Amino acid sequence: MKSLFILFFIFGLAFSSDVIDLSGSDFDERIKELDTALVEFYAPWCGHCKRLGPKYEEAASILKKSDPAVPLVKVDCTSETGGKDTCSKYGVGGYPTLKIFRGGEFSSEYNGGRETDAIVKYMKAQVGPSSKLLKSQADLDKLLAQGETIIAGLFKSEGSSLEQEYLKIADKQREQYVFAHTYEESLLKSLGHDDEAVVIIRPKQLHNKFEPSSVKYDGSGGLEKYIRTSYHGLVGIRNHDNYKDFETPLLVAYYDVDYVKNPKGTNYWRNRIMKVAQDYAKKLNFAVSNREAFMAELEKYGWDSPPKDKPVVAIRDAQERKYRMEDDFSMDNLRKYLEAYEAGELTPYLKSESVPENNDGPVKVAVAKNFQELVTDSEKDVLIEFYAPWCGHCKKLAPTFEELGTAMKGENVEIVKMDATANDVPPPFEVSGFPTIYYLPKNKKSSPVPYHGGRELEDFIKYLAREATSELKGYDRKGNQKKSEL
Repeated sequence: MKSLFILFFIFGLAFSSDVIDLSGSDFDERIKELDTALVEFYAPWCGHCKRLGPKYEEAASILKKSDPAVPLVKVDCTSETGGKDTCSKYGVGGYPTLKIFRGGEFSSEYNGGRETDAIVKYMKAQVGPSSKLLKSQADLDKLLAQGETIIAGLFKSEGSSLEQEYLKIADKQREQYVFAHTYEESLLKSLGHDDEAVVIIRPKQLHNKFEPSSVKYDGSGGLEKYIRTSYHGLVGIRNHDNYKDFETPLLVAYYDVDYVKNPKGTNYWRNRIMKVAQDYAKKLNFAVSNREAFMAELEKYGWDSPPKDKPVVAIRDAQERKYRMEDDFSMDNLRKYLEAYEAGELTPYLKSESVPENNDGPVKVAVAKNFQELVTDSEKDVLIEFYAPWCGHCKKLAPTFEELGTAMKGENVEIVKMDATANDVPPPFEVSGFPTIYYLPKNKKSSPVPYHGGRELEDFIKYLAREATSELKGYDRKGNQKKSEL
């Protein structure tokens, strides 16, 4: 009876959707029938929910066919028939909220990405053992048919040191990679191995003539490092879930990368990039990314409307400098671009406003083009605010900063501001919110100090009086104004 109930839910409840709607008052009763499920708590008016909707639907369709199937559920938190009470019970405070349930009980928050492939990969990792046992070639073929690169452990028997290391890593990284192992000697031989091994096996859609379709761990450097450095191959498929895997210096080609809807077109351009990349792979990492998914990144390179018929290419080096390929994409142009990069002939791209013609106010205006001169190379201590024009807190701070600039007139301290939305923020500064303020002593400009003090004029003056490299002329070290001599 239970199995029939599950089949009814997963395959027959909604003819127009593979997402199960449990917005009624019987949520707790019905969720118990699903072994492992992902539940989206949403509101119909929520913009983030609307953007997630199609991806959630697509993931549900894919996961319904996986082995084992993983149902995706949704709950309308505005529903008066039960959804509102369910969302309250499970502490939903924002939309969409995604939670994993096991056997009808809340298990954990969902910490994966919100693209279709990320949802699928994360939820597949939530069911069954961390490494799938392969009993035959058919098992391996079925797993590869799902389009994922597999980290395969090939063992002759249980208990070897390599197997223990492999399973430990599988438990640790099951949400990031697909692991599978076997003890079948016939399967080892069919894969070309006489002894135990760990092998990265790529699915058919990633096969190409520029790199092997499987790569064996050679035992050096540690298995975890081998997986990290070898998994993505010559030109990796970079997305929002794995982008941290790709270290600089890194070349990324942006175009319609989509192995679900456009595998032929994806490989058409990727193969051309690989043909050139093979000659430069020892000095540079390579990847392809979906243009639409990384529009925010493209805008940082100055591409507000990149061409859609060909890839656009950029390099970010180890110092976080950015280099655009200005010519239209072709293999010849890509090679010329890489030759110029290696020769140091490319000019880094800077997103920058124009340098102000008049910069004599109490607060100096920094832009990317004058940042080094005004901040990094300044012979004064510098207090700099990174702001956004639309930020309410920044607007409130502005008059205080002007007063501070006036108070520091004649001192060996420069008060500076920069619009971080219109200019590249150079390393090592990190700006994740506005306003962000840093202090740079004149002799230690390479180690900016985040300012976390108060935001009243007196707070800033006391801070600068205490931290200034040389004692201020108008204030003692405690921030008390000095008496002027008659």
